[in-house]
Amino acid sequence: MDLTTAIILAGAAAAGFAQGVSGFAFSLVALSIWAWAIAPQLAGPMAVFGSLVGQLVALPWVWRGFDLRLLMPLVLGGVCGVPVGILVLPWLDPDVFRLTLGIFLLIYCPLALRLPHDYRLKAGGRPADAAAGFVGGVMGGIAGMAGPIPTLWTTLRGYPKEVQRGVMQAFNISMHTTTLTGYVIAGTIDRAAIDMFVLIAPAIVIPAIVGVQLFRRMPTQAFRRLVLGFLFVSGLVLVAGSVGPFLRTI
Repeated sequence: MDLTTAIILAGAAAAGFAQGVSGFAFSLVALSIWAWAIAPQLAGPMAVFGSLVGQLVALPWVWRGFDLRLLMPLVLGGVCGVPVGILVLPWLDPDVFRLTLGIFLLIYCPLALRLPHDYRLKAGGRPADAAAGFVGGVMGGIAGMAGPIPTLWTTLRGYPKEVQRGVMQAFNISMHTTTLTGYVIAGTIDRAAIDMFVLIAPAIVIPAIVGVQLFRRMPTQAFRRLVLGFLFVSGLVLVAGSVGPFLRTI
């Protein structure tokens, strides 16, 4: 096995486990590892596909938390957002995008951890849920990162652990399917991407199952802290990987 293949498989396995535990972190973990071995144009579709595989693998253990009433505003907003993300992708500076998202996560997550454990944000209703889904859809179309903003939003809503995971699992599956469909229509999926899909899929399965079993044993408050901790570390990775290239452009 050559070094490039080893990096790709290690990234897929690590991201599969992280997603199994948290429900959303595949792209953030995988892209931080794959950046050392493959081009961003190939890594993006791989992250979306890998995340979809991980979500489907974990589905049998989390579907009982599914709530269609809570899900539909997120999905409707997200489906509208994905085409926007795909359309703006060619004109968007990826380093500026990652740096901006990273700084946001670094500021937001410590503040959210200071909120009371029983905090519930009720303002905005379903339009606010749809707006969170729209932002997630745009980010999914840009970089396969549909999960972070809706995950933060459902955390603020104070959903029980099982409900939040079931809703986000269904949302992410919808977004990744929509994004992959958009990539196919746009001609982004080529033979090289398909070969990578075949390579990474088996490496995701077992780590994702191990991760979701760990999730099932966590109390709600521990899961909330884990999610925010994952997002904070993701912010560090995004800032560290983008600040150098960004500074060289100014």
